[in-house]
Amino acid sequence: MSEKDIFLERKSRVAVVHLNRPRRKNAFSAEMFVGLGRITREINENLPRVVVITGAEGLFSAGFDVNPDNPWVADLVSAMEKSKNAPAGRLIRDIRSIVDAFVSLPVPVIAAVNGLAYGGGAELAVRCDLRVMDPDAVICFSEVRLGLMPDWGGGACLARLIGPSRAADLVLTARKVSAGEALDLGLANRISRPGRCMDDALALADMISENGPRAVRSALKVIRQSRSQTLEESLDLEENLAVSLIASGECFHGVGAFLENRAPVFPDDEAPPKT
Repeated sequence: MSEKDIFLERKSRVAVVHLNRPRRKNAFSAEMFVGLGRITREINENLPRVVVITGAEGLFSAGFDVNPDNPWVADLVSAMEKSKNAPAGRLIRDIRSIVDAFVSLPVPVIAAVNGLAYGGGAELAVRCDLRVMDPDAVICFSEVRLGLMPDWGGGACLARLIGPSRAADLVLTARKVSAGEALDLGLANRISRPGRCMDDALALADMISENGPRAVRSALKVIRQSRSQTLEESLDLEENLAVSLIASGECFHGVGAFLENRAPVFPDDEAPPKT
């Protein structure tokens, strides 16, 4: 892998992850997954306020690279020939652990879907907190066309995002979803100006980054964990985090600015919120 197949760019308080393998429609090779893991660790060591992930040359990602020169494909072919489950299990666990770590970064993660997002690319977008789509972008959960199924966590997360029935429609048909339909389904949060997906995603990231960083992370934690919690559990978590947030004193900056009729300026606080 070229170091430029996937790379991290810092833009003030925002970190941008670039998928930069357009010769393969930004599909993930084994080395790119390793690169995403490395980048995730780098981001964790020096937290920005927001993360944006996007693809090069008007593409988001075609997901997993199924070409024979991907070494993980050769391993899977060998496993299929021998009817063994273990290699596929290891591969899925490895991919899931890397994707899980990335989308679990304790700051908002925005997918700038600037073009096609197929298969694992669609799954990666769905697993982010927010999605901005170019008007010409297309999302397609294409796995079943290949005799496969979503396995980056995208199927489960899609059902929670738009509901089981709608998720079944998209996953089982493997049909293409336009930006307009994605917005109607709640799959996309915003449609960008034509050709300005990255600009509009960064504008959204900047809007978020102007708010209290601890407040954003605390609210985000409640939102994320509510996917697997009862309402009572989410209410308790929200209460505990709100108490810790007030005790942190971050609101002095926001309330003070409000009373003085000026824009707030929040200092960076890299400590994740505690329950």
